[in-house]
Amino acid sequence: MKQNNDLIKNIEKMHTTELGILRIKSNLKLKSNDVVSWCKQEINKMNKICRKGKNWYVEDKNKIITINAHSYTIITAHKKDVVGTMKTTKACKEFQMVRRNIYQETEQ
Repeated sequence: MKQNNDLIKNIEKMHTTELGILRIKSNLKLKSNDVVSWCKQEINKMNKICRKGKNWYVEDKNKIITINAHSYTIITAHKKDVVGTMKTTKACKEFQMVRRNIYQETEQ
């Protein structure tokens, strides 16, 4: 379920630093030189978006992208661990659990 939130509304403001480009390319083994455009495309495909404190966390089954909520700076992106679990914050896990419960209640 895609959320209508500030991150998606402000996706054009997204940027990163030179070190961010190197870190993201290294972590994800990217060949693309336009890391920001690649991240924007991936974020538009992803359906799990969670804000915790000063950061947005956007994930799919293979990776997670972290974006600063105030400046829209892409901080990092990395693959999930081998077993497919994400090392998310407690708030993100709680958000996913609430969303799952709401979905189950509407099916009944």
